[in-house]
Amino acid sequence: MEDHSAIPNPNDERIKKGSLLAGAVLVCLIAGGLGSIFTKTGPGTWYAEELIKPDLTPPGFVFGIVWTCQYILMGISLYLLLNKDLELKEVRIAVFFFFIQLVLNFSWSYLFFGLENPLAGFSCIIALWIFILLTIVTSYRIDKNASYLLVPYLIWVTFAAFLNWQILVLNS
Repeated sequence: MEDHSAIPNPNDERIKKGSLLAGAVLVCLIAGGLGSIFTKTGPGTWYAEELIKPDLTPPGFVFGIVWTCQYILMGISLYLLLNKDLELKEVRIAVFFFFIQLVLNFSWSYLFFGLENPLAGFSCIIALWIFILLTIVTSYRIDKNASYLLVPYLIWVTFAAFLNWQILVLNS
């Protein structure tokens, strides 16, 4: 009887990569889901009833669709980074920046909606923007696709920062 345990099974590698992809996307979706706990925008909420919002504010349903797409793209980007050699310092730095921006992403929801504090939210979203940019720049050196997947996120957060700033101005 032959011992086939030493022969690599290509299916094992596919399962491993598929699990890593699913896990990376799930981590990002969970971060978004946790942030959404604080994001109350419907009738009777502070956001809906007390704040003057800029004319460019999209309808509420748009945010859920866009953020879900963003979290999926972020997860794919994270997957591409995690597929690289984590022994390399530049890969670890890119992953570190990725997780910092993910924490800041959650923190913005808590500060802006949970604490009902647009000023704290604005401070946080500026830091978030910086760390998204750092993640894009460091990822670009490792995997261009990982960085490209984060560009729509940077654009959306730029728009969100503008809305946050306008809310600050209109409600001061």
